[in-house]
Amino acid sequence: MSVTSPFTLPYAITLAARLRGARTALLIYDLYPEALVAAGMAGQSSIITRLSRIANGWLFRSLDAIFVIGRDVPPLLLRYPHVRAGNIHFVPNWTLLPIGFREPDNGGSFRKPYSAPFVVGLCGNLGFTHAPRTVFEAARLLQHEKHIHFVLSGWGIGWNELETLQAAEKLENVTLLDPVPEEQLAEFLAMADAWVIPYRRNVAGVSIPSRLYNLLAVGRAVIVGTEPNSEAALAVAEEDIGWVVPPEDPTSLARAISAAASDRPATLERGSKAAVAALKYSQQTSTQRYRDIVRCLRESDD
Repeated sequence: MSVTSPFTLPYAITLAARLRGARTALLIYDLYPEALVAAGMAGQSSIITRLSRIANGWLFRSLDAIFVIGRDVPPLLLRYPHVRAGNIHFVPNWTLLPIGFREPDNGGSFRKPYSAPFVVGLCGNLGFTHAPRTVFEAARLLQHEKHIHFVLSGWGIGWNELETLQAAEKLENVTLLDPVPEEQLAEFLAMADAWVIPYRRNVAGVSIPSRLYNLLAVGRAVIVGTEPNSEAALAVAEEDIGWVVPPEDPTSLARAISAAASDRPATLERGSKAAVAALKYSQQTSTQRYRDIVRCLRESDD
């Protein structure tokens, strides 16, 4: 069994397993070259893309099991010839924080600096598949709504973009914060009334929705900017724990934030539902699913 990082690892392990007649499984975190194409780093017909897809065709056909962490991944895999749907298994990631709804604490160290009654947040790694500028543009549209404040925290290439934008604009309704220590993460996430996860266009199936589960764990509503068939959008819509808006659409995002702020009790109720939904994403549940599938592979080899 292997994972997709580094990207050469699955090919080496699968080739070695084939030579030894061993069963093979792959856990896909990053799907290349699709992620590169979605991020605008490679063209649909570039040499890198074509060679990667040829290599993937051999890899996916050779595997006995493919684990995916989103229901939006299988349609991309099934585009490759001779990939069998029965070999693809959805096993979501899990929350890394204790699960339980946390009441907003206006006197808490993270919330206290902001007088606005509604705080919306953005945090985490802002990589090539994310669109943090969309959140900033939504904040600009809402800059005269004094009851809404944006707290943005993170790292990565998108974070550098946010720092540049705020240095130029100096929006009064936006605060930029450095990432908090891991031991303070739950308190920090409970600080906001709702959190935004902004994706770029066409990243369904190629971007990991892992941060979603920690937001559910602390009991907060989520506003996701993404295609409706993405795993994050499916989870939010199925559990009624937030809003799904088109990706890279600041106007729609601003409307969703305004709707969330206009009825804060209803938004907190969505957060309460999120904490219940988080129970589905436990480490115990997911690891047991892995065990069951691997056991079936072993038994079929006996």
